[in-house]
Amino acid sequence: MSDFVLFLVLTSVMGLSIFLSLPLVYSKRAQGRWAVGLNAAAIGILIFLLADVFSDVSPILYPNGYVSNLGYATAFAVAFLVAFIGLHLVDRLRPGPADSGGLPNPRALAFIIALGIGLQNLTEGLVFGVSWTNGDLGILAVVFLGFFLQNVTEGFPIASPFLGAPERRSFSLLVGLFLVGGLPTIIGGVVGYHWSNDLFLVIFDALAIGAIAYVILPMFRVAFRPLETREASIRRDQIVYLGVMVGFLLGFVVNAI
Repeated sequence: MSDFVLFLVLTSVMGLSIFLSLPLVYSKRAQGRWAVGLNAAAIGILIFLLADVFSDVSPILYPNGYVSNLGYATAFAVAFLVAFIGLHLVDRLRPGPADSGGLPNPRALAFIIALGIGLQNLTEGLVFGVSWTNGDLGILAVVFLGFFLQNVTEGFPIASPFLGAPERRSFSLLVGLFLVGGLPTIIGGVVGYHWSNDLFLVIFDALAIGAIAYVILPMFRVAFRPLETREASIRRDQIVYLGVMVGFLLGFVVNAI
């Protein structure tokens, strides 16, 4: 097996590991309190990914503790705004609200989340490709295992808009959304294998951060939607707080392995 073929196989395994979460998120049991908890955990995972992606790009932006390259800083700011404002414009063109409460359409929200995660995974693929060409097996093994495990958790944010609403989802729809989130890992890996530079990483990290920052907002709106009684809202809020904490810690632990 040639070096590139082996690399492509491992990159594909890493990117498509997102499908390992599909049986759980598609399960009919992912309803009620489980749906609330999993949705909250998805928010926690996204918050961690936001911090994780920024930690990847910060050494380039702040190599000495402060901005030393105005070009990189400008590129980061512009790319962030492009992603955030771009998704807002796409969101305005989505179909009407899912219900009379004006909550986001689940399909549109899931697609935006998948797109944001896809941008983040594109950067992960770039890092893996660069690590492979550098030939450091120790770092390569850590990168592969970390990204593999992290990608497993990323199915939950994508599927979160459908949790508790099985009539609004389909198996083929979830598969398509998971591909939107997972395939960029392979694409980024191939690009990183052949070519990469710091400016490229800065731009795509900023796009990922802008996209994730945007998609978290409507997810919080859904998580804290008004319920029939104050008691029900309090119980739901407790589950959300716990779920966000668990999701963040899950992302932290997985990334630390």
